Amino acid sequence: MALAVMLGGLAAGSSVGWGQSVTLMEPEAPLLPAAFGEWKQTAGAGAKPGYSLLGMDAQALGECGERRSKAADYTRGGRTVHVEAIQFGDRTGAYSAFTLAERPGMRVGSELNTYEAVGGNAALFMVGKSVVLASFAGEGEVTAQDVASLQPLLGAMPKVFGGAGAVPILPTLPPAKGLVGGSLRYALGPVSYAAEGGVLPAASLHWKMEPEAVTVRYDDARGKETLTLLLYPTPTIAEDAKKVIQGEVPGLKDGSARLRQDGALVLLATGSFAGDAAQQMIAGIHLSQMTFNQDAHPPFKVVAAQTFTLLENIAILSGVLGAGAVLLGLFLGLGRAWYRVLRGKSAAVEVEFLSLHLAPQNKPAVFRGPDTVFRGPDSPEGV
Repeated sequence: MALAVMLGGLAAGSSVGWGQSVTLMEPEAPLLPAAFGEWKQTAGAGAKPGYSLLGMDAQALGECGERRSKAADYTRGGRTVHVEAIQFGDRTGAYSAFTLAERPGMRVGSELNTYEAVGGNAALFMVGKSVVLASFAGEGEVTAQDVASLQPLLGAMPKVFGGAGAVPILPTLPPAKGLVGGSLRYALGPVSYAAEGGVLPAASLHWKMEPEAVTVRYDDARGKETLTLLLYPTPTIAEDAKKVIQGEVPGLKDGSARLRQDGALVLLATGSFAGDAAQQMIAGIHLSQMTFNQDAHPPFKVVAAQTFTLLENIAILSGVLGAGAVLLGLFLGLGRAWYRVLRGKSAAVEVEFLSLHLAPQNKPAVFRGPDTVFRGPDSPEGV
């Protein structure tokens, strides 16, 4: 079988002219595994539940960079879970889709050491650059044991490498005091911004300049407030956006809203907070607070996961190269034996030795005692 594969590869390669390049595309890993932990995939996916990733706005998912999706049903001990997964181009897009799919009232936690939100009979979480929704059969609430049973799924899903694994930084800026859990929304385009309940007209935020937007809600003794953060590529673009916002928010005229620019960052506070409280909240947020060692949701072991993935890939590559060397050796050895048989020779190669023929060509010299009469080569016998 290996010989046939190698011969087929050589035949295909012979049709490619010299100087031409051939691109080999490695097939993508399955988005959902056939099994994880004690959960086994059933023959076909069941009916799509009311709360579904695959039923989200297609344009909004496109803004997030959707690449592929998959749905499957799994069973364990008579219980069923419907799993949907969508993979995006990077973790930034995946996080935007995560906040778009997150429902109000869901409990944000870190039981899976990743972004996750649990509520009702569903658990929503991120794995690398994929968003996963697991909906358990029945009307009961998802338990801690249900969430823990999903842990093996994290290790079975495709990994993320390089810049595609960078986390968004803007969602780390909103202050924690009074923040409504599960209310943070992160948008990369007008459709997702509008779908996430942004307070500004989505079409007027200079989306062609590729800004990022965060909308988060607060509810405490100060009242109810909505904080909007917009991050633009340059301060000049941010200043233009600020001028547009000033004409579109009536609360800025009567003092019920506050607007501030900090370099490339634009902040808007609207709601029932007193003017001083709203001003104090946005005045405490600075662009210099953006650090690349923070994560938008509860932290998880990124470095350890990346190190393990690197070592795992090195081991896999070493195994593939070793197996390839063995197959190549078998192919060349069998090919040579086959060629000798076709020429009427033995399949085995006779051992050959090279010799310099340094063996003595003359008889060794004979040395005698002092009474011995020397006899030359021409002397008669007995002399």
